[in-house]
Amino acid sequence: VQLQASGGGLVQPGGSLRLACVASGLALGDHSIGWFRQAPGKGREGISCIRGRDGRTYYDYAGSLKGRIAVSREGNMVYLQMNNLKPEDTAVYSCATRLGGCPAPYNRDDFYVYWGQGTLVTVSS
Repeated sequence: VQLQASGGGLVQPGGSLRLACVASGLALGDHSIGWFRQAPGKGREGISCIRGRDGRTYYDYAGSLKGRIAVSREGNMVYLQMNNLKPEDTAVYSCATRLGGCPAPYNRDDFYVYWGQGTLVTVSS
C-alpha cells in the first residue's frame, strides 16, 4: 500500500488549492482515506475522512476549516479542496488510510495504518 499527497505550494491568503492523494496497492472501495495536517511546532490535526464503501465524508464542522473544505474521490484519487486559505492553514498535509470505515472519531490518527508523504502548503502574502 502506498499513498502520496501532492498539490501543495505557496498561495496567497484568500486563495484556493486542491490537494490530491493517490493510493496504490489497495481497493479504495474497501478503505477509508483521512486527511491530516501538521503546522510548524504543532501536533497533527485531523481534517476529514472519506469512507471507502460509499464516499460518505466526515469533517470537523465546528473547526477552523469549517465551510472552507470539500473532499471528493475519483478512481484511486482522493482530493481535498481548500478555499479562502489563511496563514494559519500553513502546514504539511498528509493522507492516510485504513481498512473499512472511518474511525470514530474520524480524526484519531492512531486508527490509520498507512501514511503517505505529505505536501507543504504555505499561505502567505
